[in-house]
Amino acid sequence: MLLLRWLLFPISIIFWLIGIVRNALYDNKLLASSSPEIPSICIGNLRVGGTGKSPMTNYLVTLLKLDHSITILSRGYGRKTTGFHLVKQTDSSLDVGDEPLAYKLEHLDSIQVAVSENRLKGIMKLLPFPANAVLLLDDAFQHRQIKAGLNILLSTFDAPFYNDFLLPTGNLREAKSGANRADILVITKCPNDITQEQKDAVTKKLAKYQKKIFFSKISYAPLAPISKLVVANIEKVLIVSGIANPIEMQNHLASLYTTDHINFPDHHEFSQKDIELIHKKFDTFANKNTIIVTTHKDFMRLKNVLSELQLENYPWYILPMTVTIENENEFNQLIRNYARKI
Repeated sequence: MLLLRWLLFPISIIFWLIGIVRNALYDNKLLASSSPEIPSICIGNLRVGGTGKSPMTNYLVTLLKLDHSITILSRGYGRKTTGFHLVKQTDSSLDVGDEPLAYKLEHLDSIQVAVSENRLKGIMKLLPFPANAVLLLDDAFQHRQIKAGLNILLSTFDAPFYNDFLLPTGNLREAKSGANRADILVITKCPNDITQEQKDAVTKKLAKYQKKIFFSKISYAPLAPISKLVVANIEKVLIVSGIANPIEMQNHLASLYTTDHINFPDHHEFSQKDIELIHKKFDTFANKNTIIVTTHKDFMRLKNVLSELQLENYPWYILPMTVTIENENEFNQLIRNYARKI
């Protein structure tokens, strides 16, 4: 696979040229960008795959929703519908995508969530916004029709964008120079034992972008049952995941329990056959102190096919995750100050 990627390097060069020309057209105002009239925060990345956008978006919602009316606008990746859709609690992931549905079910009526593959049209559909509104643009860094007021660019500690290449040789959506459009760089999924020397090395690599840099890690809350069958003394865990990078989740659970793992592709649309496979694996792996663990985002797709009877007979749990940011007070103040400035 690695050899094939390097054989496709000429395509990466073409991809790079297209991206450079496109960004130059926007930078020189030959292509138009619109700025929302309310505070707007874009959470994005340069790299495909899991950089922690969903936990960061949830972090910002929790930080701001007590003082502001929050709207999240997302593409709704993986949905079977098109156009604009205001997310309701009764929707399925097939209607709106797993991430937007997860945002809505986690925060309920305290926020508004919408999906639209065309972000500009989506914003127009959302008008008028209340006076204290803040718009969160989920995974919109490359959507340059919209010029967010604040751009937060995420990059994982173990696979930083500055060590990567453009698709298809690497995993970058656009050239590394795209980081110049960011206002804040957040290095995500840092190890718990990260050293100052490691942070200094990352900071040195990012110095040329002259951006404020923060380091963050994923933190896990206690396991939460989603089925009627609850296990008192958990010893073994069957992990079920369909996310881009489940390694942190796997390592966390393996540090606490005996684990096995069924890993599906990112945004996998689960079928009844998949559920049967999972439960068959559980039956061969389980003792009375065994559970099945998945992510909140995965459960948005799993619940399309999991029956009430299956949830009564098998102990399904969710592993909730949050973001912990180093220098949290400084980060929070930057976000709050921006949200209040318009």
